[in-house]
Amino acid sequence: MTPFFNIIVHKEDQLPDLHGMCVGFENRIWRKDQLVNYLFEYLPEFALTHTEFHNLTGENAVAKIRQVVASIYQSKKFENRGEFGELLLHAIIRETHNTIPAISKIYYKDGPNETVKGFDAVHIVDLDDSLELWLGEVKFYNDISNAISHVVTELQQHAETRYVRNEFVAITNKIDNSWPHAQRLKTLLNPNTSLDDVFSNTCIPVLLTYDSSVLAKHDQKSAEYTAEISEEFTKFHKRFCDRLGDFPLTVHLFLLPLNTKEELMKSLETKLKTWQNL
Repeated sequence: MTPFFNIIVHKEDQLPDLHGMCVGFENRIWRKDQLVNYLFEYLPEFALTHTEFHNLTGENAVAKIRQVVASIYQSKKFENRGEFGELLLHAIIRETHNTIPAISKIYYKDGPNETVKGFDAVHIVDLDDSLELWLGEVKFYNDISNAISHVVTELQQHAETRYVRNEFVAITNKIDNSWPHAQRLKTLLNPNTSLDDVFSNTCIPVLLTYDSSVLAKHDQKSAEYTAEISEEFTKFHKRFCDRLGDFPLTVHLFLLPLNTKEELMKSLETKLKTWQNL
């Protein structure tokens, strides 16, 4: 798939590293509708098991799309749900690091309006001789301070041994046996495998969104815009690193400014309703 996001800042000289990303502009308008269309291309892969996704055909595709949409949105409390943040994280790490989704958390929801706890993405990168485990966290917020505060608290909780072990059991139970990497991932997550070995092959992609004051005053990718948004990225990256402190796992920070989350949610809801009526 052709890359969609613009990487404005990529800092690799420290950990957590930084991907400062931009959706871009078209005809002096922030590309929210194009972003929604791009995200929905990933929706079947995001929401179906490996078996169901690879069994999609022209005959059953529409029915499966309806199933996917129904599993994500049948609630009037749409604004408070996190599935779109998870879909956004899914698309970003697939595009930037060519990750492979390991499980679909949405598929295993007990009901259409229930959330699924745990990491917001479970992907892997095949390194030939080993698997690199990507356990994602996302805060699909409009306020960067709240996003940083809340995600750091969760990261610290999720790094605890008991939490990790319980999450590994939940992940293992959801792995599709037909997935080519199923047995290798099950071995990595097995209780007999030392967490030292697991953590040496694990990283945490963290996606934070926020309403950007820089985006609010620009309508094209100019030198001035690039300089201002780069400064904003650098400031928030430092704030995140200072708040996180020492952390036992490799963290990749992705920052995505919005203009605005409210407007993006409206476009997402319109798209969902269209797909519901297919």
